[in-house]
Amino acid sequence: MAVKDSPKPSSAPVAKPQYQPLVYLVEDETQTVVNWAHGVAQSDDTYFHRGQRLARRLGVHYRRDGLTEFGFWTPELMADVIQSERTLELEILTPLQPINFSQPQQTVSFQRDRIPVMPQGEFVWAVVAGVKPGSRDRAGSFYWLRYVDAEGRLHSIRDPLAYSLPYGVFAPAEVYDMRRLQQQRADLGYFRRTAAPKGRVEVEIPRVPTPTNILQIHPKTASPEGTLEGLTKLFKQISDKLAVGEALTAAEAAYSGYDAVQLLPVEPTIEYRREDTNIEHEFFAIVEGDGDDNTPFTVTLRKPNTQNWGYDVPILGSAATNPAVLGSLRPDEVVDFIATLHNFSQGPIHLIYDLVYGHADNQGLELLGQQFFKGPNMYGQDLNHQLPQVRAILLEMQRRKLNTGADGIRVDGGQDFRFFNPLSGRVEQDDVYLLAMSDVVQDIYGYRRLMFTIFEDGRPWPEPGWEEKSTYLELAEAKPGAFQWGPLVFAHNTPTLKGFWDRKWRRVCEVIFQGDHWITGCGNHDTVRRGNQIDLDANINWNLGDTLPQVLNRAYNNPATLLWVHGFSPGLPMDFLNASLETPWGFFRNTDDRYGVKVVSEEVGFLDWQIEPDLYQQPQAFPQLKALGFETLDQLKGFARALRDAMVETDYNLEEVAQICQHCLGENADKGICEVPSLEELNQPSLPRFLATLNVPKLKQFAMAFMEDGHDICNVGHYFDTANLDTCTFGLALRQFRRQNPWLRDNLTGRDRFNRISDDERTIFYGYRSQPHPPSDATPQEVVMLAHMGGDPMTVSPGDWLQLDIDRWQVALASPGLKLTGKKALHSFELKDSQGLLLVPKSR
Repeated sequence: MAVKDSPKPSSAPVAKPQYQPLVYLVEDETQTVVNWAHGVAQSDDTYFHRGQRLARRLGVHYRRDGLTEFGFWTPELMADVIQSERTLELEILTPLQPINFSQPQQTVSFQRDRIPVMPQGEFVWAVVAGVKPGSRDRAGSFYWLRYVDAEGRLHSIRDPLAYSLPYGVFAPAEVYDMRRLQQQRADLGYFRRTAAPKGRVEVEIPRVPTPTNILQIHPKTASPEGTLEGLTKLFKQISDKLAVGEALTAAEAAYSGYDAVQLLPVEPTIEYRREDTNIEHEFFAIVEGDGDDNTPFTVTLRKPNTQNWGYDVPILGSAATNPAVLGSLRPDEVVDFIATLHNFSQGPIHLIYDLVYGHADNQGLELLGQQFFKGPNMYGQDLNHQLPQVRAILLEMQRRKLNTGADGIRVDGGQDFRFFNPLSGRVEQDDVYLLAMSDVVQDIYGYRRLMFTIFEDGRPWPEPGWEEKSTYLELAEAKPGAFQWGPLVFAHNTPTLKGFWDRKWRRVCEVIFQGDHWITGCGNHDTVRRGNQIDLDANINWNLGDTLPQVLNRAYNNPATLLWVHGFSPGLPMDFLNASLETPWGFFRNTDDRYGVKVVSEEVGFLDWQIEPDLYQQPQAFPQLKALGFETLDQLKGFARALRDAMVETDYNLEEVAQICQHCLGENADKGICEVPSLEELNQPSLPRFLATLNVPKLKQFAMAFMEDGHDICNVGHYFDTANLDTCTFGLALRQFRRQNPWLRDNLTGRDRFNRISDDERTIFYGYRSQPHPPSDATPQEVVMLAHMGGDPMTVSPGDWLQLDIDRWQVALASPGLKLTGKKALHSFELKDSQGLLLVPKSR
């Protein structure tokens, strides 16, 4: 049988046969690994610590001696395989011709080698000769375990801890030379300066220091290319310009002035799957010769084009990078980007990963063993963190991810890490695991560090009223030095509405007096998406703009808010790139067959809040929807609203939705049975002809077109030439002010003042701060802030309000359009909605 019987642990080498094929199992080396694993299993360590030691060797490791070591945890298979003499083999797939990783589609011949594996407890191991490791310029061998079940069906077991998945989570993983990758990285000098060398017992492992501010980026929409290659190009260009004193463009200014970049999750995400067949769109599609012999076979390779925020993860492959954000499909691209940040001409920029380990999408059930899951939740599946080996593997995934060179982590959904404690009889938070995530040690070529850590945790979410009940402090208090998302960065914030900041006064005061370890700000991936869901008949603050997109852009990139957050408030400010450039943003993913129409029906507000008619009419905008016949934005809005209403009316029954839309919106509309608005009610003279024969496949086609066109229109590269120079340079100046005054991160003290002027017509924040701990030979730095947070104009008198000799102060920064001239200008002046300024002493 293909599972090699493992004799009792022995140090005696196994004799090699005289003849070996090109790729073959090295039995004595494999036996050495089996002996080691047996020793770990029999040790006195706890189950969890044993699991951690074993997890380090799971997956694939290309060794210094040229051999390749494989390890899989297969508890659900081992007893059955051994008892039934079932075939379980390691399948090595080596391309017989070069792979062009930039090619959208290609057909490549592969050599298949089936290698026996040695079992040990719940694990199988193999050390194999002849395996080709991947590199920047060459594809390595691919691999997975395969077995035939009792009914004769072929199954694949994929590597959860893979380093490289160039063709996605359903494809075999790639063997990669990670040692070479680390040896050749361009930022080793940065790690020598910031980390502790391995082996120096007396040296404490340092933790990455807290940055001053953060730029949040969605890699797929953050550069014209939509890849990390594109971001590397952008940041290198900005770095080179700043090094020689060259002026930045408005768009480049929006990327600048930060000392940390936080990527939305870049783990491999779920992929588009149909219930019938996937061969026509799979990224790794075996099209010929998938038989039982070792003859070459043919594979169609398609470059992954998955679009997703990044939070829909199957967990498998989380140590690797989503190939859809890699223009080259090579792990080197990640390291190149990180090294560009670390070697930035104006000082290192930290890279923060957004990690998703609180849940898995249901697609994970197709890819991982049942031991990884506890059961369903609102996102898909709860992960089984309490099973020691699963816990160890998840932390090992994180460790390998950090070893790409990250400086920090943001832990998504901390409130989701829960378990039933039989000792207490209650469902409790697994804070021990969350804190362990903060203590995973990075090791870059022997240089070790601990990560700067951010927790997103809204407990007691999803309990009713969680927005007001949550303290947002539990984990920041449990882990000194860690940060937590504060109350004003969560998705329930809606600054497009009148009186928003007045209603949030309690939370604003919490930021001021206890927010020194909170992430602060207003615009991020969640809040801007939430803005798309505001009812059109809500009490909108029309001071912010003349159209809904103008209102939303100003609400989430508001000069007064930015001035208050960056120039005055405690904590760690974070901005979102799409908000800073005032480009569209929404929730789009092209991974849905079953639920795609439902997701689209819930994102209809994107068209109202994000898209202007003239933008829709641009040639490059919404090409797929225009091809379906939606020539104008009004036509698209009309059908989208009808679809939304029909989905709710039918409880998301697609067959009924198609019939309703045919009867109500087609050429022969039957007004007697309509459950959705008629064309007249929608103010639509006509809609595309395809509605007349609308069916479920066409609904799915529309949903896919909506998702992909919507995703593309969010790419900031479309708007570089139209970025507002005044707005972008103002934001940059604020970030520079923050970096020059790092003491602003501390909470306000008894000497400081913060207050508001508020009535039914307006809300104005104002305050005074003094540096709490200046150098012994220096005068404390001081700052005064005034910010009009919404409503009618008001004449302000900062000297009177704060009992200051205003003649001693001068303007450090003023929002665009606010002009103050004359010696007495600061005594009294008019402040309009979204305007504000910072004052500093003249002697400063």
